[in-house]
Amino acid sequence: MRFGRLRAHPLAVRARALDRAVDAGVRGVRNPVLDAVFYPLSSAADHSLLWLATAGVREATGRARPGTTVRLAAVLATESAVTNLALKSLFGRLRPALDPALTGPLLWGLRQPVTSAFPSGHATAGFTTAVFLSRADPGPPWYLIAGLVGFSRVYVRLHHASDVLAGAALGLAFGALARRLVLPPGAPPAAPPVGPGNAG
Repeated sequence: MRFGRLRAHPLAVRARALDRAVDAGVRGVRNPVLDAVFYPLSSAADHSLLWLATAGVREATGRARPGTTVRLAAVLATESAVTNLALKSLFGRLRPALDPALTGPLLWGLRQPVTSAFPSGHATAGFTTAVFLSRADPGPPWYLIAGLVGFSRVYVRLHHASDVLAGAALGLAFGALARRLVLPPGAPPAAPPVGPGNAG
C-alpha cells in the first residue's frame, strides 16, 4: 500500500513521463557507433573501477597528489554501501526491459545488475568522484565523464532517466559531504587553536 501511494505521487508520475520521453529519444539515436562508445564506458564504470583506475594512473604518473586513490576508494566504498545496500533495497524499482532481440550475454561484456534500479549507483559514484576530486585534482573533466557514464546507463537500457538524475543528485550531495569530512589529498592537517597552553 505504501509503495502504491508512492507511485501515485505527482512527482513519481512526472518522473515516469520523463523516463518515457527520454527512452523514446534515446531509442531514436542508438546505432553501432554509439554502441561502441557507451557500452564499454558503462561496463568500465562497474564497481567504480573507472574512477579508481583513473585516479590511480594520475597518482602514479605524478599528476595527482599522493593519497588520492586511497581516499577516493574509502569515499566510494562508503557511498556504495549507502546506495547499493540501503537505498536500492528500500526502493526496489524494476529496471527497464531489455530489447527482446538481445539474447545471451550483454554487448561489450556489460554486466547485468542484480540490484534494483533506483537510484543509479553508477551516477552516484561518478558525481561523488567529480565533487570529491574536482578541487584536489582538477585536471580531468570529472563532471563531464560522470555525466556520460550516467547517460550510458540509460543508453544500454539498465536505468531509467530518473534513476540517473536521482543518482547524480545523491552523488553531488555525498561528494560535498565527503570533501568536508575527508582530508583532501595533500592537504596539511588543521593547525591546533592558539591558546594559553600552546601559544609560543
